[in-house]
Order: sequence, then structure tokens, then C-alpha cells
Amino acid sequence: MGRGIAVAFAYAGHTVTMIDIKGRSTEEFAKLEVDALGEVRKTFASLAKLGLLTEADVDPLIARVSVVPAGQGDAALTEAGMVFEGVPEVVELKRDVLGTASRRVGPETIIASTTSTILVDDLSGAIVNPRRFLNVHWLNPAYLIPLVEVSPGKATDPAVVAEVKALLEGIGKVPVVCAATPGFIVPRIQALAMNEAARMVEEGVASAEDIDKAIRYGFGFRYAVLGLLEFIDWGGGDILYYASRYLEGALGSDRYRAPEVISKNMHEGRIGLRTGAGFLDYSGMDVDAYRVKRLQAMVDLLRHFNLARPPVLDRN
Repeated sequence: MGRGIAVAFAYAGHTVTMIDIKGRSTEEFAKLEVDALGEVRKTFASLAKLGLLTEADVDPLIARVSVVPAGQGDAALTEAGMVFEGVPEVVELKRDVLGTASRRVGPETIIASTTSTILVDDLSGAIVNPRRFLNVHWLNPAYLIPLVEVSPGKATDPAVVAEVKALLEGIGKVPVVCAATPGFIVPRIQALAMNEAARMVEEGVASAEDIDKAIRYGFGFRYAVLGLLEFIDWGGGDILYYASRYLEGALGSDRYRAPEVISKNMHEGRIGLRTGAGFLDYSGMDVDAYRVKRLQAMVDLLRHFNLARPPVLDRN
């Protein structure tokens, strides 16, 4: 993850220093440095093949990235504008690394953990001046996926959140803010969807190939254009309410039970587009223009997948 983040920032014009936290011999560090920079080079070369840059751009971009041994970490931290921690998902290891970093950097330098599992408030106690600390969760591959989840803690200064969001937007990312809760946003939803897909294979509902095809061309296709909550509003929260009740009974599992907010919205008349409000507010919006914009995006996706076909007309 650290190497992917380095690529993302170097690509966007920033100088990046990756710090080795382990004490190694000169020979061991030299091997690590070659391996790390080799991976960075390979990533940039792949991006060139994909048309995001030219082969001539690779060397100038790699020149922005360096790796330093643990013994030179203090000097690098002193000069850092922002620090991302990317060590393994072990609480005490992260607390040790983050605590050390917070004592080496400037008093206003923002520090972020890239943890995908540990809550920010379980780490912030190790930080000197925790107001400048938060979780910044990237999705792999970090240099391609636009989304970055920003999770502030109880002590995090809102101004720090705003600064981190601006920094991420400045390198072309799409930051979202979420509370300090297990699973953030994407991993929490993703775990449910992946487990259900695996369960359907286990139950013999469909083959793995057909389930994945259904996700690519149905589930994922729609949600590349409409967010999950936006889609509820698009069809109507009442549809989800009744569908959830049926599935809960038919499949005998409360994992399909709709949360209270669904029935609350429905009984309050917040159905979605039909009533002007649901999870989102559509009042004052040109709903017809909004629908056309979303449908146009779907048509563009059809063309991308080479699935857009002309109508079959009677030529006689």
C-alpha cells in the first residue's frame, strides 16, 4: 500500500520519501531499496502501457520517490509535509511507529494511518498532539482507485480533515468522510456482498461465473452510475421495504431485514424521487434532467463494454 500511495503522489507532482522502519544491514537495505523502487518503476511502466503517461515520463516520475533506511528516518520526518503510516495491521506496532513519527515531525505536520481495520481512536493515544491525526484508508491499487476514506477521531481537528480532503482532491482522488467505525464504508458493504456471493455458490444458486457476470453487468453496472442510497431513492424506498420483508421470510434469515430508517422514511413519505426526498433531497431539482443525465451515463457504460446496439428495424 505504501508503494502505491507513493506512486499516486509522485504522479501528481509530489516528492515522496518511503522510510524503512526496520534496522537492517547495509546489504539488506540495498536489496529493499532496489525492490521498492523496482516495484514503483514497474507500476509507472504499466501506467505507460495503459496510456496514462509515456515511457519518457517514467524516469522523471521515479526521481520523485526515494527510500531511506531507519537511521535516516528522523531527517526525512522533519522535512515531511504529511506522513502516512503503512505498517502491518498490528495495533502495538502501529502505535509504536506512529508515536515515534509524531515526536519527530513538526507540530503541525498531519499524520495518518492507512489501516483498513483499526479504529483511529485506538491509535490516537500514542500520538503527540492527536488533533492532527486521522485514518486515511486507500483502496488497492491506491494509484488507480479514486476513492479514499477519511476517518477522523474524537480529537481530530475539523480543519485537519478539510486539509487532508483538499490534498487528496489535489492529486485526483475522491475523498469521503466516515465516522470511526469498524469497516469504514467500502469494506463493510463489500464484506456483506462478497459473503453473500460465496453463500450463493455454496447453496448452488448459480455458478461462480454467472454470479460474477451478474455483478459486472447488473449490480456493478448500475452502481457505477448510481450510489446505493441514490438507487433506493430512484426506485423507491417502499420497494426495498417490501422486498426485504419477502426475502427475510422466504430465505429464513434476518440478514435481509431492512433497517429502521427504511420504514421510517417510508412512513414519513420520504420515498425518493417520487416524493422529492428520500435519503437525498430532490426538492428544487429538475428531476427529468437528472434522470436523463444518469441514463446517459449508463449508455456511455454500454458503449464502453461494447454492449450498445442499434435498434432492429423492419427495412421492408
